[in-house]
Amino acid sequence: MKVAFETRGPVDEPYLKLNEEQILGMTLRPGSMEIGSRRSGLHRITFDAGLMGLCPPRSEYWVGTCDMTHVTMTISDEALMAAADDGGSRIELRLERELVDPRLRALATAVDVERTAGFPSGRLFLDSIEQALARALVVGYAVRDYRVRVYRGGLSPAKLRKIEELVREKMEEDLSLQEMARTVGLSTAHFSQVFRNTTGQTPHQCVLRYRVQRAKEMLGSAEMRVLDVAIACGFKTQQHFARVFRQMCGASPTEYRYESLR
Repeated sequence: MKVAFETRGPVDEPYLKLNEEQILGMTLRPGSMEIGSRRSGLHRITFDAGLMGLCPPRSEYWVGTCDMTHVTMTISDEALMAAADDGGSRIELRLERELVDPRLRALATAVDVERTAGFPSGRLFLDSIEQALARALVVGYAVRDYRVRVYRGGLSPAKLRKIEELVREKMEEDLSLQEMARTVGLSTAHFSQVFRNTTGQTPHQCVLRYRVQRAKEMLGSAEMRVLDVAIACGFKTQQHFARVFRQMCGASPTEYRYESLR
């Protein structure tokens, strides 16, 4: 999933906007924009922060003067097809210019928080969010009714061990959902569901748990700096490491080290 931040302002002349990809956008502050299907038929939309818009591929519209700041998310065809139980055919979504959907808004807000922080959670977090967005879009905004694909059952102990070995081997790397799924021979959508069926956690949550466990072991030594521990455990910044560690352990890494070395 590609994420972008955009600010639009006054223009000299209305222009034609053509979308080549599946784009979901969310406004980040109150504003307005002129929009219409014809250059001569623009109308002004006034909106609060959190209003969303869905622009499918090959959708086009005219845009005039705007006062808009928004975040956009490009949802891949692969994610949409994986979400639908329809034999892998391409999923067509409706054009929605004034979309109010609490679930989509919550997911988009999580993406924007991640973007603002510099994407510290890496590809696995965005992969998971894209899957959740794809499922919600297929159910609510497809041009025809689709059933969402549901995978039953779970992962065998052997496959869980393979995932654990992969995470431990590549602790410092930016793992993707595709790489984890490929390790056990499953599609990303199939892997995500059966992994959660088995562990009660998303793959992203599980990877964070492994990283924090490794960090706890390393913090038992007074020789490594907290920053070095964070990097060795796959965290991009010390701030992100400290936040995740406190959420899981109830103490900062420094506090945990102090108590463990007493």
